[in-house]
Amino acid sequence: MYIIRAPGPITRFVAKPGRGAKMADSVSTATEPAAHEGATSLPSLRYAWYVVGVLTLLYVFSFVDRQIFSLIVGPLRRDLQISDTQVSLLMGFSFALFYTFFGIPIGHLSDVYSRRWIIAIGLVLWSGFTTGCGLAQTYLLMLLLRMGVGVGEAALSPAAYSLITDYFEGKRLATALSVYSMGIYVGSGLSYLLGGLVVRFASEKETWTLPLAGTIHPWQLIFFLVGLPGLALVPLLATVREPRARRAQARHREPKMRAVFSYLSENRKTVLLHNIGFGLLALSSYAAGGWVPEFYRRRFHWEIGKVGIVYGSIVAVMGCIGLIVAGRIADRMRARGRANSILFVGTLIAVADIPVNCLLYLAPSAFWATLWLIPAAALAAAPFGIAPAAIQQMMPPAMRGRAAAVYLFIVNIIGLGIGPTAVGAATQYLFRSDLAVQYSLVLVSSLACALGAVLLYAALKPFLGSLDRLRAWSAEHA
Repeated sequence: MYIIRAPGPITRFVAKPGRGAKMADSVSTATEPAAHEGATSLPSLRYAWYVVGVLTLLYVFSFVDRQIFSLIVGPLRRDLQISDTQVSLLMGFSFALFYTFFGIPIGHLSDVYSRRWIIAIGLVLWSGFTTGCGLAQTYLLMLLLRMGVGVGEAALSPAAYSLITDYFEGKRLATALSVYSMGIYVGSGLSYLLGGLVVRFASEKETWTLPLAGTIHPWQLIFFLVGLPGLALVPLLATVREPRARRAQARHREPKMRAVFSYLSENRKTVLLHNIGFGLLALSSYAAGGWVPEFYRRRFHWEIGKVGIVYGSIVAVMGCIGLIVAGRIADRMRARGRANSILFVGTLIAVADIPVNCLLYLAPSAFWATLWLIPAAALAAAPFGIAPAAIQQMMPPAMRGRAAAVYLFIVNIIGLGIGPTAVGAATQYLFRSDLAVQYSLVLVSSLACALGAVLLYAALKPFLGSLDRLRAWSAEHA
């Protein structure tokens, strides 16, 4: 292990190139983070958590932009003259298609080039396209703008996963990635909470007149209010430092894309069971995120502003709790010798999800639905900090960005691409009634969680084999 003396009193430790055999429990790092738990200095640990905080804040903004559609289903249907299925395509498939397909090449770039610049460009794109949705007058234009939002947001998570993994030891990695993943639920919660307030504010007038934009509907104003603030966060990325030695190594030793896919192919059983299993849990989660507000409006006749405040508060709090608790449990189990702890915890979450979701969606009153919404929100969030940590755990350092992109591709095509649309299509074509959205949610979430539990349980043994292959690969490339 090389020891690099930095200016000032901090000693920085950098993993020697080729020492991949200890990758799963050590940090591949350079500037501030330490490579060994006992060697981590307090300032470097504080800075590592600062980086996680910045990236989490960006993730919050990305999910506010992403989830706001679920609060404006009614106005969109009315003003664009579209169906539930078409609204669900705006929520999910149009975004997910470009988010996932652009994620893989961007993941490749994040293994080689400056990740903070990649994230900065993506932030400008998704904030700009979200603002542009406020100018859309037709369904086709809205569809195209949502695709643009997907392209921009595709830049964030592959680069963020890679950066966070550089800054944290394996023993803390699941917790660190769970904190980052809090952005999903803080962002979703804020989109519902603030979105509910904004909907109330914007709906006070039938139309609004803005400079340059002219006369617009209240739902169009909402896109301006959630899109423009994201542009103000771009300078914050200047405070995120790239581990320079790691980047230099990556440029000189970066495996070709063919080698990455070859390595993934050797571990295809683990990769497919993991990615599809967690993808099905994401399907259930995105189905809820897209349609629970409408479930409350149609089933219990709540105003959308009230739904946003209640649902947003629960999602923001319980989602974060679910993420952190799952990450801590997985880390502790791994520290005690269970290397496949993430898959085991994921299986338990999937099993617990089924009865809780049924009790939520079939509740006889708003009180009981809201009571069951509390554990449902925690369980819906719990898998999505630990799931990417498993991918980072089983991959060589120079392949992590692209492996994360493949994970995001599969999980989001299944979860975001299918989840909201499955509920909308079941309501429209299977049950043939807007009031049957509760039964669509029960059907979609129960099937997804049951199959997800089976696949994640089946991945337990293959995952251990993938860790053995990683050790062999690391020894060969030492």
